[in-house]
Amino acid sequence: METNAQFPLSRRDLLIASASSAAASAVPVSAATPPDAVPSPVRAPVRLSVNGSAHDLDLDTRTTLLDALREHLHLTGTKKGCDHGQCGACTVLVDGRRVVSCLSLAVMHQGAQVTTIEGLGTPAAPHPLQTAFVQHDGYQCGYCTPGQICSAVGALDELRRGAPSHVSADIVAQPMLSAEELRERMSGNLCRCGAYSNIVDAITEVAEAKA
Repeated sequence: METNAQFPLSRRDLLIASASSAAASAVPVSAATPPDAVPSPVRAPVRLSVNGSAHDLDLDTRTTLLDALREHLHLTGTKKGCDHGQCGACTVLVDGRRVVSCLSLAVMHQGAQVTTIEGLGTPAAPHPLQTAFVQHDGYQCGYCTPGQICSAVGALDELRRGAPSHVSADIVAQPMLSAEELRERMSGNLCRCGAYSNIVDAITEVAEAKA
């Protein structure tokens, strides 16, 4: 193939050069970075009280509370679902309040009191909500159940304290126990099996028993 005097590269040479350039740009930055240039993870001591027991951990500061519980303390009752804070399967109680543990760093909870499903009750002495979930068949596959129950404990505490929700008719009045209130307060917990009505019945029974 003849080449223009002003552009000595042939079309074939130009295509080869373009392909080589594209291949070079596709190499990941990490592959081109020398190993000694990758910063070491920052670690920090974290003290947590989990289900009444004190734990001193040395954690990468990027460790979520969920991973601290599951991978470091081996409390696998708390489930990892979407890992994006959208399904609620990882819900635990931190100082009595509901927390989506996959979106919360462990170092944020220095000295906190953490309660997981393992700390709510035992097979011999289950929490009232655990009993109610069994009686009302508030689960099917059971994967979301630990987060559902921990969230329900938090929801009932909110009702007891008079904390309003988005469906409360009067935000300064004591919210009424109703299916609508419970569904709103539990809306961050997904049940892919669709046991929602049974879950509401279980929570309602416990709430009425405590009233």
